Amino acid sequence: MAKSYSTISNTKIMKYMEENRDRLVTVSDVEKYLISENIEVNISTIYRFLNKLCNGGEVIKYVAKKGEMSSFQYVGQGADRCKNHIHLQCTGCGSVIHLECGFMEEIKSHIMGHHGFTLQCESSVLYGLCKKCKEGA
Repeated sequence: MAKSYSTISNTKIMKYMEENRDRLVTVSDVEKYLISENIEVNISTIYRFLNKLCNGGEVIKYVAKKGEMSSFQYVGQGADRCKNHIHLQCTGCGSVIHLECGFMEEIKSHIMGHHGFTLQCESSVLYGLCKKCKEGA
């Protein structure tokens, strides 16, 4: 069962994040959802709550390039395991796949051994098409 939060807006934000756990969402997405639920919240309040969830390990923040919005993903209490794998995001449907397999160690080892570079996987995203979108294209 979901935690109880101190305000209706925080409870609704958490509900939205949990229901969209398979994709990345922006603050704008959350704001549109809240408006559809007849809840008016300042954007800075949404950012503060999402950052609080990030600090608590329930949400991962994917830092965007300069001039773009950051994205967030609900992971429950699984944020620590996201530090060890890359994420794949479908540019068609927006779904996110956590690349949690033995191949990750091989990738990290190759990049360190051949390129002297240590991956910071927790906010990594590779973009492409998922099988479902590719077959539908």
